[in-house]
Amino acid sequence: MIKSNNVFFCNTCVMSNQKVLPSVTIADDIEHTNKNTLEFESGKCSACIAVEKKYNNQINWKDREYDLNKILEKYRSSNDSYDCIVPGSGGKDSIFQAHILRKKYKMNPLTVTFSPHIYTDVGMKNFHNWSLYGDVPNFLFTPNGKIHGKLTQLAFKNILHPFQPFIMGQRHFASHMAKLFNIKLIFMGETQAEYGSQKDEFNRSDMLKRYWTKKKDQKIKVAGLTLDELKDHGISKNDLHYYLPQDVEEIEKNNIQILYLGHFERFRPQENYYLASRICDFQPNDMRTEQTFSKYNSIDDKIDPFHYYTGYVKFGYGRCSEEASKEIRNGYIDRDEGIALVKKYDHEFPKRYFNDFLKYIKIEENEFYDTLDKFRKENLWKDIGGERKYCKNWKLRHEIS
Repeated sequence: MIKSNNVFFCNTCVMSNQKVLPSVTIADDIEHTNKNTLEFESGKCSACIAVEKKYNNQINWKDREYDLNKILEKYRSSNDSYDCIVPGSGGKDSIFQAHILRKKYKMNPLTVTFSPHIYTDVGMKNFHNWSLYGDVPNFLFTPNGKIHGKLTQLAFKNILHPFQPFIMGQRHFASHMAKLFNIKLIFMGETQAEYGSQKDEFNRSDMLKRYWTKKKDQKIKVAGLTLDELKDHGISKNDLHYYLPQDVEEIEKNNIQILYLGHFERFRPQENYYLASRICDFQPNDMRTEQTFSKYNSIDDKIDPFHYYTGYVKFGYGRCSEEASKEIRNGYIDRDEGIALVKKYDHEFPKRYFNDFLKYIKIEENEFYDTLDKFRKENLWKDIGGERKYCKNWKLRHEIS
């Protein structure tokens, strides 16, 4: 669980020690008892340590390419059937993964998509261009809008994590499709270690099963509620089928595994963008994304900005901190530039789709602010008074310098 009330920052990137690590989504609760925070060694975060290995000759990429080819030899189709799955929505990284697997490794990937809540115009265009120009087929699953909206509302109110139901669907839908098509390999992008992970994940090429399977009698919570409690909101277990993980015994019986392509291929974020632009006419946002400086990261969903902003409220680091840290680790900017960006953008309120968000989760603006304030930690925030609109009355106690 989250360990420290004392806030400090990595001496290499701009990330705070309050950064939460990937968790078992079906165990998310209001107290975040299932979450751990970023590890540090001599003032440097584990994510920086992991990414440094990509660039300082600690990894033999030829050996890793050989290792991947040995794995793929066992599963590569000889009759043009699908032999691996790439989950994604037509963003730069999923385009890169599917392209490399198909063209370099001669695999026949099936791409699968758990639909965003509300597509942005550019997100919808990029999604359609993926299959249109990317030489890959796609299965899109769009959940019942009434159910998905209610889950998003409950997740916002109960655990201040409106993206949690979508993350569950995004993570688990792929394994359901793998079982349906008898496909053994699912490929994700960079390893979780590159964003911060627990020690047992370092140097692993596969995603640990605790993140995407469940034990037979494991207790499940979605939006902070048990399955029985969700029935009171008109949501059945059948409604949740593709949101929920499969039993680990079923996954092992079908020999399904999730591998990180980024363990075998050196991912470079900007280069992925250039490749996606070239082969799929991938388009960046028409303006800078709010709360950060970029125009091409995670731009397909109008609800997405409130995933980052609610995390900012709960943990005291925002979208710009995430993206600037990644840019620093990959050598695109230095730490001083990252600090300047964080100071300029991390606190920014996402106004562009604010009304869409309120309408989608069916709450009034004052209830939105009331809910945020319930989750603000005293050690992170101070009320400075003034106008409440767009959270102008709150300021972080600890800012990077």
